[in-house]
Amino acid sequence: MKTIFENKSNSSNAGAQAGTNAEAKDQLANQLELVKRQVFAKYKGALAANEQLLRLALFEADVLARQTGFPQLFFPVLATEKAESAARWQSHQRYLLRSNSAYAHSPYALAA
Repeated sequence: MKTIFENKSNSSNAGAQAGTNAEAKDQLANQLELVKRQVFAKYKGALAANEQLLRLALFEADVLARQTGFPQLFFPVLATEKAESAARWQSHQRYLLRSNSAYAHSPYALAA
């Protein structure tokens, strides 16, 4: 009899724990989404022409943070770092395009 009572007690605890785990996962997802929106809003202007690049950077940060086991701790830093890196990359690409555009239209461009 004692084992039946223990099994019933354990199964009800498991159900309550599963509900708690689902709530915790939802809360984690909401927290990460809030940070993602904040970082997106902050860097949207820097990457206005390429919002998809920013979305991909934030997705990568999300995946990396979840792999650590402590996504709430690492995601804000990773998201900021990835967004800044994407902004720097795009800025560098624009610089290269501007600085090389005169050369690209030059008659000497084909000779090089």
